[in-house]
Amino acid sequence: MRSRKNKLSFVFLLITVFPISIYARSFVLVFRFDDLSDAVSTLDETYDSYSDSDDFPDSAPQPDSVVDPGSWSHIFEPPACVNGTIIINNEDRNDYDGIYCEGLRKMMESGSRGGYRVMEEAASEIEVAAAAGHPHAQSVIGFWYNMGMTRERSQAKTFLYHSFAAEGGNMQSKMALAYTYYRQDMKDKAVKLYAELAEVAVNSFLISKDSPIETIRIHNGQEENKEALRKSKGEEHEDFQILEYQAQKGNAGAMYNIGIFYYFGLRGVRRDHAKALRWFSKAVEKGEPRSMELLGEIYASGVGVEKNYNKALEWLTLASEQKLYSAYNGIGYLYVKGYGVEKNYTKAKEYFEKAAANEEPGGFYNLGVIYLKGIGVKRDFKMAHKYILMAVKAGQPKAFYQMAKMLHTGVGMKKNLPVAISLYKLVAERGPWSSLSRWALESYLKDDVSTSFLLYSRMAEMGYEVAQSNAAWILDKYGDHSMCMGESGMCTDAERHRRAHALWWQASEQGNEHAALLIGDAYYYGWGTERDYVRAAEAYKHAKSQLNAQAIFNLGYMHEHGLGLPFDLHLAKRYYDQVLEVDRAAKLPVTLALASLWIRKNYANSFLINMIDALPEVFPEVDAWVKDVIMEEGNATILTLFVCLLTILYLRERQRRHAAAGDLAPPLQPLQ
Repeated sequence: MRSRKNKLSFVFLLITVFPISIYARSFVLVFRFDDLSDAVSTLDETYDSYSDSDDFPDSAPQPDSVVDPGSWSHIFEPPACVNGTIIINNEDRNDYDGIYCEGLRKMMESGSRGGYRVMEEAASEIEVAAAAGHPHAQSVIGFWYNMGMTRERSQAKTFLYHSFAAEGGNMQSKMALAYTYYRQDMKDKAVKLYAELAEVAVNSFLISKDSPIETIRIHNGQEENKEALRKSKGEEHEDFQILEYQAQKGNAGAMYNIGIFYYFGLRGVRRDHAKALRWFSKAVEKGEPRSMELLGEIYASGVGVEKNYNKALEWLTLASEQKLYSAYNGIGYLYVKGYGVEKNYTKAKEYFEKAAANEEPGGFYNLGVIYLKGIGVKRDFKMAHKYILMAVKAGQPKAFYQMAKMLHTGVGMKKNLPVAISLYKLVAERGPWSSLSRWALESYLKDDVSTSFLLYSRMAEMGYEVAQSNAAWILDKYGDHSMCMGESGMCTDAERHRRAHALWWQASEQGNEHAALLIGDAYYYGWGTERDYVRAAEAYKHAKSQLNAQAIFNLGYMHEHGLGLPFDLHLAKRYYDQVLEVDRAAKLPVTLALASLWIRKNYANSFLINMIDALPEVFPEVDAWVKDVIMEEGNATILTLFVCLLTILYLRERQRRHAAAGDLAPPLQPLQ
């Protein structure tokens, strides 16, 4: 897309003949609760499809190295992968674990050290492990076939290798397969895989706290998202250092926040449970209730400390006494499971009700579960649906999972596989494999664009919309510096454009309006693909469905000129009018576009129309001149001074002529 500076220079003329970028909004997923609110099932209440599931799972989440053993995060987060050895929960493949790890390490380093030659070395080592049946090596080869790296791109072989890897327990291949089924509308297969992945994700959460993930969009439309990137620089950033200073001076809230950053690995801070526990412990000495609650949940789960249910109950009780109502959920959980206390469903329900009475989402969720499964109460699908829906509306991730199960199985609700899949997908994307986004962002902030692109591409294959958008933006923004690799060397410009196009398209399918707009532009101008006005119009319509003002404007323009859409001035006017309904700031371009319509309607086949229609052929030369000459900082300053000088001379000359003509108007005051 053209730069904003260029557009401003000729907006008064070119707006009538060229679609321009009015603005680009960030993508926000909007869920329709209407799909969930009217669907209580009339199934016989003795139906017990949930009897084999435990919606109050054991309190000890498995380490990431066990839950996601083939994760690429092992390369970045010791001690899982150090000096060619890797900790993988599979004793039968120990001989090939080191080979896989070394190949993975070389792959990550290929962009910054050695380029394609190092990638070929990585491929040879990964292939040795894959041939021996190593599932995580097979997953990497599936990724390569999908990307067309070191081999010809093949969707069939991508599917084959990911299927083998998924059978061997590779979670990232399961995510990739689930997303493939999702895109191909193979609902039965997609829902089965996403249900499994979502369950793993939920079981990795703490009792009442989910694992927050930061999906940072590194761009905001066409520009780098500097504000979001600024806040993600970890311990080196001044905001973190100020917070740390406040914590060292005794600020309990700052202690809690730093503990959160270390515990979950947020804001670019490396995850460190030991440091997190030290800060939480200091905060509770100051009476900080949120730290008390987290310590209670940490002792109950045994993550970073030895499991101790008595301490868990003690800290949760102290937090609840300070009116931190979410702590009631942890206490209720202990009574449901009988951990540190005698199992008592009645008391558990009372604690959940206390949390819910104070509008705590976890309380809604837990009440929904006990009514759904009949834990200490008579099973009541209507009550279960009521509470779980309240938790979903409050954004509780476990409630999304529970609602998906109800829609999937038809227990408590009518079956609705499309919505169930969408909910499962939202939860699955919060699993431990999402940690790749942390390392992709860290690499980008360290100017290691090639590693960042590789990691975002892996996540893009797994269906993460933000990763698809980020990977595409890196290709477009950095070009050769993205270290895009193809079948037998570095990507050509055409291949890089095709990859970016495919990534933008995938992001647009998931509702990213900016991606849909860029796809439309690619087809309209022939960037990286053949020019196709019909497909451009389809992409713009997709962006229009997200109320993108630029896409609506472009559709009006295409109707006005009969490009990819029927020539229809009435429809063009309707689209132009709709732009103002979406964005009042677009009044100037819309006014000029309507003026163009008026000229086209009243002076058809005149020289004015011929002149307007000929402008696109002139624009590239004018655009280049504006960019290369006028918009240079020094030239722009000189031009501004020159225009001011001409204005002064003109006003002086007009004053002189008026005086000579005997004009009685008061003289122009001299400029100060």
